[in-house]
Amino acid sequence: MPHSRTGEGDLKAARGGVLRRLGEWCARHFVIVILAWLVALVALQVVSREFGGAYSDNFSLPQAQAQKGLDVLKAHDPQAGGYSSQIVMRDDQQPLTALGSQMSTTVADLEKLPHVLSAQNPLSAPATPSGQQNVGPLSDDKKTAYITVRFDVQPSTLGDDYLNGVDTAVQPLRSAGAEVEYGGPLGELARPAADDRVSELIGFGVAVIVLLVGFGSVIAAVVPLLSALISVVGGLAILGLLAAAFTFATVSPTLATMIGLGVGIDYALFMLTRHRQNLIDGMDPVRAAGQAASTSGHAVLVSGCTVIIALAGLSASGVSFISLLGVAAAVTVVSAVVGALTLVPALLGFIGRHIDRYHVRPPVAETEAGAGDTPQGTWHRYAQRVERRPLRFLSAGVAVVVVLAIPLFSIQLGHIGDGADPTSFTDRRAYDLMADAFGPGSNGPLTVVIDQTNVPQSQRSDLASKAQQSLDKVQGAAVVTPLTPTQDGDLLVGTVYSTKSPQNSATTDLTNRLVDDTLPDAVQGTDAKGYVTGTTATQVDFRDIVASQLPVIIAVVVGLAFLIILAVFRGLLVAVKAAVLNVLSIAASYGVVVAVFQWGWGGPALGVHGKVPIESYVPMMMFAIVFGLSMDYEIFLLSRVHEAWLRTGDAKRSVAHALEITARVITCAALIMVSVFAAFIVSDNIVVKMLGLGLAVSVLVDATVVRLLMVPAVMTLLGRHAWWMPRWLDRVMPHIDAEGAQTGSPSVSH
Repeated sequence: MPHSRTGEGDLKAARGGVLRRLGEWCARHFVIVILAWLVALVALQVVSREFGGAYSDNFSLPQAQAQKGLDVLKAHDPQAGGYSSQIVMRDDQQPLTALGSQMSTTVADLEKLPHVLSAQNPLSAPATPSGQQNVGPLSDDKKTAYITVRFDVQPSTLGDDYLNGVDTAVQPLRSAGAEVEYGGPLGELARPAADDRVSELIGFGVAVIVLLVGFGSVIAAVVPLLSALISVVGGLAILGLLAAAFTFATVSPTLATMIGLGVGIDYALFMLTRHRQNLIDGMDPVRAAGQAASTSGHAVLVSGCTVIIALAGLSASGVSFISLLGVAAAVTVVSAVVGALTLVPALLGFIGRHIDRYHVRPPVAETEAGAGDTPQGTWHRYAQRVERRPLRFLSAGVAVVVVLAIPLFSIQLGHIGDGADPTSFTDRRAYDLMADAFGPGSNGPLTVVIDQTNVPQSQRSDLASKAQQSLDKVQGAAVVTPLTPTQDGDLLVGTVYSTKSPQNSATTDLTNRLVDDTLPDAVQGTDAKGYVTGTTATQVDFRDIVASQLPVIIAVVVGLAFLIILAVFRGLLVAVKAAVLNVLSIAASYGVVVAVFQWGWGGPALGVHGKVPIESYVPMMMFAIVFGLSMDYEIFLLSRVHEAWLRTGDAKRSVAHALEITARVITCAALIMVSVFAAFIVSDNIVVKMLGLGLAVSVLVDATVVRLLMVPAVMTLLGRHAWWMPRWLDRVMPHIDAEGAQTGSPSVSH
């Protein structure tokens, strides 16, 4: 039904006026704004270097059974209850038993290091019983051995300088000709520091090419890159300061850089595109920058808030490790939004009318025709085809997404072990030495703890016998060591070795079988409690917690995004469409990640050794990030559809018009973001590779298949019904404007 939009237009003008005045002020006082950014950047760098914290993967799951088991073990046997790591030796020239004095010296020196609870000499350990698989610490040929070192803190958190002491301690063995490698957390500490500069250079290089080809102007290509770089550097400095108070994962700065560069370039590009169109339409540079801030600036603000809200949805996981990853990414999103709203207008004010002075082709703005002309370019013709045959385009989009999503149905969540790392890493070499000498399960032993504190002495012997029998029969175990009591007699402790590697699904099944069936049956009828602890068990618990919370995260993020779209565009079916299509695009990206990493289709080409499970928290992170980022293009496209709909009242033509003027910038922005994400595939960190590929594919699918095929097709089919909103819902929903008021736009009635 027709209704007046005049009052709402006044409200829009008031809201848009704030950003317009901010944009004009920044463009007019560009010297002050640019200098303020540079001074703030230098100050943040200095303060962050002086007072910033370190990144660490040291986190706990207080409610997980593995953590409870570790706490019980620490309480009764501090020497056995720490964090263990292996130092692996191999000597092909002579048996390690010939290095008895060097081994004793090394073990003694290791025990003197800070935070070391104990170090086991492999040459003095009991021999493996006859007929039982040898799981160490000394191989049958006496050529391979490992020292188990227990720490009172997670070794990976001790800092690079700590390795100097370890290197000194093992020097006698190395001097005698033995190969010495560090496994587990100690090996992670010895990994080379992450260097994202190659990825950043690749992403920037592709972005320059895309911008030059897409828009022609050299200066216009530089502005988004410069703004994004400055914003990300400032955001990373703030993240470093936050790391002094919170424990952020080591992957946090890489993730923040990836997201910050992607959205930073996109947001600046949205602002720049509108600014250049305003210049073509005859505005002076200051007014053009202010108008861009009041229109595209609104879209940037709404999009940025949507991304941040989606990342905030990760807190629903209840796991601090994941919640803080969301915070890390949100920091650079905030800095990118601030940079787009202040630094970009300042740079545009500084450039003035010279933005197209240097070009490699005739510069273009939002359309291939100037103001007042009828657009007849490529995108105009494409938009007309979508308008004429929406079902054909929708069917094509659905078919592509469904095919890409097929591998998702076989997804296996887990933890990526050291065996998938490059051979240049010491922990990978230690992993291979252990697997070759003692079997794949030796890299992920499961520590079984039975707390019999409340069991009477008269029943403890029967409990130990029953528990041992249950463990000996467990399916999937290669070796089960005898249960031995702790010094105080209150705990029974043993070790179970899987027949498979730690990252194999069979090891996950074995862990869950022990926790859910074997141990409960073993202690049934007594007051004893059983736990499975150790690094592998903790990773399985983490996987199970994340898997159980993933539906919650999906519901929270989809729900929040649905409400934002509903509040912005006042169309119930528009909001439903946005939620459904975004979920489909994410499902397609999940499918590609499963095919590449879990199925091994192309994994070796990416530097991944063998088939690996999907890191348990990657789907959760991808969902929040991609769902937020996809709203950039959704809001940018729909805001133009909505704008044309309010001006003309023609729903179908509004879709075609919006598509023809946004397709170029959406395509270019998507290609840039894809290149930024894909560039991180060269990282040595497999989780970063996984995130980089997943995010690149999801943005590519979202900005092409979904945004340029499915969205316009669905919007055309829905027509004016897309903007239907129940009156009661319209009254209760807040009003959020996507692109502010349009100067000179008439007030229309429908």
